[in-house]
Amino acid sequence: MGPDAVLFETNNHLLFEDNKEEIENNDGSNRCLGSQRSDSFINLKKDEPNPSDLCNHGRLTERLKSIDETNIKGNQKPNRGILSKTNAVVYNNDNNKNAFNLKPENSNLINDSKKIAQNSSFSIQKPSISSTNCQTVSTKKLNSNLGDSKSTMTNIFLTRPSESQIPKIADISESYPYGVRTSKPEELEDLMKDLDIWGLNLFLMDELTEHRPLTAVAYTIFKQRDLINIFQICPSTLLNYLSELENHYQTVPYHNKIHAADVTQSIHVLLNSKALESVFNDSEIFAAIFSAAIHDVDHPGLTNQYLINTASELALMYNDDSVLENHHLAVAFKLLQNEKQDIFHNIPRNQRRSIRNMVIDMVRATDMSKHMSLLGELKTMVETKKVAGSGIIELDSYQDRIRVLKNMLHCADLSNPTKPLDIYRNWTERVMNELFIQGDQESSQGLEISAMCDRHKACIEKTQVGFIDFIVHPLWESWSELVYPDAQDILDTLEKNREWYCSEADKKQHVDNNNNEKAQITESTSSALN
Repeated sequence: MGPDAVLFETNNHLLFEDNKEEIENNDGSNRCLGSQRSDSFINLKKDEPNPSDLCNHGRLTERLKSIDETNIKGNQKPNRGILSKTNAVVYNNDNNKNAFNLKPENSNLINDSKKIAQNSSFSIQKPSISSTNCQTVSTKKLNSNLGDSKSTMTNIFLTRPSESQIPKIADISESYPYGVRTSKPEELEDLMKDLDIWGLNLFLMDELTEHRPLTAVAYTIFKQRDLINIFQICPSTLLNYLSELENHYQTVPYHNKIHAADVTQSIHVLLNSKALESVFNDSEIFAAIFSAAIHDVDHPGLTNQYLINTASELALMYNDDSVLENHHLAVAFKLLQNEKQDIFHNIPRNQRRSIRNMVIDMVRATDMSKHMSLLGELKTMVETKKVAGSGIIELDSYQDRIRVLKNMLHCADLSNPTKPLDIYRNWTERVMNELFIQGDQESSQGLEISAMCDRHKACIEKTQVGFIDFIVHPLWESWSELVYPDAQDILDTLEKNREWYCSEADKKQHVDNNNNEKAQITESTSSALN
């Protein structure tokens, strides 16, 4: 296949061929998104909504079933793609005259790639109305380097939810005020009263929701903002999607469902800023909340650089470009292909594409390698911002609004140091533990240990002071200037937390100096006696 993107529209479906694609921005311009989709078959055309029955979609075409519903047929030969070791899903329908096949042309792949290509092709066929046989090729692990992540790479998924993770019917229901079962309804209700307040304790939320914090928080925000009615989302469909999304967050120390719930609640609060009142339309608000909820799904607890350095399958799939961010997006949109989880079903096609574009832009912006460019854009907006007489920022163009939304999600993602100190310290312990686990893997593999990942050398207190000084404070200072005075309290908390960690670092340094002096005295005394 050639290097240029080819966009097919066949039987009301969009097909993306090769590793690059051009799609239309909301402002009418074109952009090349690069290799950021692993799902080459994306159903963006659906039946028109039936207002009388939002829960019973009644589609004629059965789409991809969830990974738990796939069956392996041993007597059928697997059909594999060239670049991916993931499961290839093939729909067979001999009676469907409109079925189509998409096969790669001969390429100039070298070395082992030639051998792979000779025996590889991928076929995508439209599902049958009457009978659809879904075959799933046996899987391989993402990469042996992923170690303890227990990755199984079913389709594009790194993880497959265990039986204990899959919620029972009684665990999630729209009959519950917050969508999830709880044994402490009064305590959960009291906690949810602070949903609009910065610094909500999501660790307590995890406990009170019986480890369903993301589902509870996102579902409640969707209801509170009336997004369920605006976009005609069946409540049970929303709960199905959120619970399945939550299942695909791995049980790593930091990048887990509690973090996702925290970022979702944080962006909800930032959207309530008076300076941004009525600035964003419903689609942009939907995209922001959705992006926050999905932004780290299926995260293996390893950095992009580690995946690139170890030539992991994800890095190969996404050509070393925003590897994890592209994967999070692919997983989130793949889950929508189950009709029982498709919260986009009743959204008109053009609006769906617009929301998808915004979500892609926002989630890719959480890649820390893009931090400086995002910060530069934010500072430029601060210098040139226009404020109406009411104090509301004027963002006339889509480009201005999406820049603000990208920085908003970035701020929410880096908001731990701005939270109450006890919550911040909990997050610090978790993120450092996750980094140390990666450092242990790097050490055992003979790799150079990444910065902040060496548990024997890192000083956590100094690390946090540096993190605040060089990354978090410049970002939040610019954000507070943009929405002034709405985020001033957040900035004040950040500065107080920095002072605490700085004090702790000084204390630790003093103890280390004393220990060194004692060691030197002991050594000198021992030498004198000898």
